Amino acid sequence: MAGHSKWANIKHKKERADAQKGKIFSRVSKEIISAVKVGGADPKSNARLRLAIEKAKAANVPNENIERNIKKAANVDQTDYTSITYEIYGHGGVGMLVEMMTDNKNRAASDIRIAINKRGGSIGSPGSVAFNFDRKGVIQVASNEENEEVLFQATIEAGAEDFEAVEEGYMITTDPADLYIVKEKLEEKGIVTVGVDIEMIPKTLVVCDEETQRSNLALIEWLEDLDDVNNVYHNMDTNS
Repeated sequence: MAGHSKWANIKHKKERADAQKGKIFSRVSKEIISAVKVGGADPKSNARLRLAIEKAKAANVPNENIERNIKKAANVDQTDYTSITYEIYGHGGVGMLVEMMTDNKNRAASDIRIAINKRGGSIGSPGSVAFNFDRKGVIQVASNEENEEVLFQATIEAGAEDFEAVEEGYMITTDPADLYIVKEKLEEKGIVTVGVDIEMIPKTLVVCDEETQRSNLALIEWLEDLDDVNNVYHNMDTNS
């Protein structure tokens, strides 16, 4: 059940994002621009750009928008974005990682302080929350895509680290460096993936009562609504 709880935590973030398509377009555009500035415009040699393009396509961003952002990034006058991760303690000992991409660090810091003032919590020191999370590649396969036993065998042969059957389908985790290697090997076997991303997976989960859950979810939702926030990860057991 721990694996299912981790999946539920990830899905909470994605469902919130899906409800805000305009922000998704803006966020993936920033990711594409930043990826190109760091590693160049060729997704074959720039894994970060390849992942950003995958996210854009998953969010139904038109191809012309993707190409336009890649070209835009090559312009020396184009705004560059800085990636920042805030480590936050929520309510009841729950840890949160807030990944931001911003062109104004002072604004980002102010937004985080306001969120905490309004919804509670505190900013942790570097490493105080992150130690409880593992950075993993995550591949999603629909439940009707493949026989579970066949998929499990294919996953092991492809070099994945873990495989879980969940209500929404199957969750396959990999070392981040192996994400596309595993994905391509699965697709070579005719297995269709419905999502691919780099996620921060909690090692342990914190059980909270209903009131504490509501307080944490209110803080998470406030953070997710900030323009500069890309992802919010937490280790609250939302199935308890």
